[in-house]
Amino acid sequence: MRTVLIASAVTASVLFAGVAHANPQLAEANCGKCHEMDKKKKGPSYKTTAAKWKGKANAEAEMFKLVKDKDGDHPEIKAKDDDIKTVIKWILTL
Repeated sequence: MRTVLIASAVTASVLFAGVAHANPQLAEANCGKCHEMDKKKKGPSYKTTAAKWKGKANAEAEMFKLVKDKDGDHPEIKAKDDDIKTVIKWILTL
């Protein structure tokens, strides 16, 4: 029984590792100048963005592309690509 519990805990930690690191503080540090949780600032709220992309199979890749597009309307950000991807995953959980 103990082995099953340990295996279950390890499996759960692996499955949720990406979500565990995605958090509002990371979003605030990298995106907070233009975005908020529930209201429009310079850019759309996180919840509005989540609703727009909900259920789309390519949402993560397309959102990342939009954020990184220097010719688009998204300002250049200094966040690392991994942090951007983590924030995008978090937004899509809202």
